[in-house]
Amino acid sequence: MKFLLKALTYFPLWMVYPWGWIMYVVAFHVLRWRRMRVEEDVARAFPEKGNAERHRIVRQMYRNLGDGLIEALWGYGASAEEFRRRVVMENPELVRHYADAGKTVLLLTAHVCNWEWLFLGAGAHFGIPIDVVYRRQGLKSVDEYVRDARARFGGNVIPREDFIFEIMKWSGEPRAYALVADQTPKRNETKHWTHFLKQDTAFFLGAGKIANFLQAPVLYVAMRRVRRGHYLVRLSVLAEPPYEDGSDVLISERYARTLESEILASPADWLWLQKKWKYPKRPDE
Repeated sequence: MKFLLKALTYFPLWMVYPWGWIMYVVAFHVLRWRRMRVEEDVARAFPEKGNAERHRIVRQMYRNLGDGLIEALWGYGASAEEFRRRVVMENPELVRHYADAGKTVLLLTAHVCNWEWLFLGAGAHFGIPIDVVYRRQGLKSVDEYVRDARARFGGNVIPREDFIFEIMKWSGEPRAYALVADQTPKRNETKHWTHFLKQDTAFFLGAGKIANFLQAPVLYVAMRRVRRGHYLVRLSVLAEPPYEDGSDVLISERYARTLESEILASPADWLWLQKKWKYPKRPDE
């Protein structure tokens, strides 16, 4: 498996895109993978849109996912120069400003466009280590390959279970911690409920707690698809220290609002497959 993943990186990107199209056909048309769930979520989020428009969003999301998977695998072998060309940062000076001041930065993003390229592109652009939280892969050889590929530009890839330890280990040294924060908390975890895409939706509070512990500014990293294989990234400030009680809720709410705006601007670029609405809000919440 590791050999096959590495082999993809030796071909030009245009030559491997057909594999992404095959993935789309199999997932969307043949297996109909989670398709009913996705269609229901899109319908609840956009009741004002007609059936044809909602179907276009769902179909295009699967197309984008096929492209994104191939881009991610190909990108594990791409150079820093290639990433600087394909992932353009509009305002990287925002991160450099905090780094020059000796401050750690918390970067929050979501499953929008190509989040794998986002981290690699950030590592190619910024002059400080980008520490990325990730979930271990099932196969050890694949996990090692993906971890090493993600860390090529000076970053540190941190398994989710080790994240708190790593934060304490590097406290006091200016770094950038990157989190994909749009997944759903487990039912028994502390969470923030808000009205998101016309539905009660749960978000993590962990990012705000980490920001408070590090006294770190929180930036939202938005990614926009310019054309196939090319993206534009813009940073915006969600919160800055000093923080007060309740800052974790404030950061979570601002994150939800910013993410919602990004999804409304381009619904098909968000990963609707991730089952964002796994459970309803209880009356006592």
